[in-house]
Amino acid sequence: VEMVKHLLQESLEATITRKIGYVLSKTAFTEFKKRVDYSEYGGAPLLGVRGVCIICHGRSNANAVKNAIRVAAEFAQGKINQQIEDELRLSTGDKMVTQAN
Repeated sequence: VEMVKHLLQESLEATITRKIGYVLSKTAFTEFKKRVDYSEYGGAPLLGVRGVCIICHGRSNANAVKNAIRVAAEFAQGKINQQIEDELRLSTGDKMVTQAN
């Protein structure tokens, strides 16, 4: 994300026409940055673990960790693991889903 931001900024500052275009498109660029910023999502679920486990990016900042905790809480409250297990059970005919003792 940082490299794309730098290259885009470099290109947009090249001419006055591009600078004007940037000013007119600034809101769209801000929304795009927020959508691709890993710290806004916090992390991704680690599948195959009985329980909630969210893995963060190696460069995670405080915002990313905060959002990873939020995502973990949402997964726990929404019983996402149970939903995944149920779907696997349905799609595999219960062959691949094992119960923990």
